[in-house]
Amino acid sequence: MRISVDPEQCYGSGDCVHRAPSVFTQVDGLGAVIPGREHDIDAPRVREAVEGCPSAAISLVGED
Repeated sequence: MRISVDPEQCYGSGDCVHRAPSVFTQVDGLGAVIPGREHDIDAPRVREAVEGCPSAAISLVGED
């Protein structure tokens, strides 16, 4: 399972960066997963960032 941010859906609120700064960053104003952190689903507050994304742009790919 890996973390994915859909840049077409993200509107750049920055909530993901505030909730889980060790996993998310912003690139050109949009949320993005820090390279190499795509599989850090158990990092603190990642699931909170996924569930709390106001644009629902973050997903856990491969989740059942």
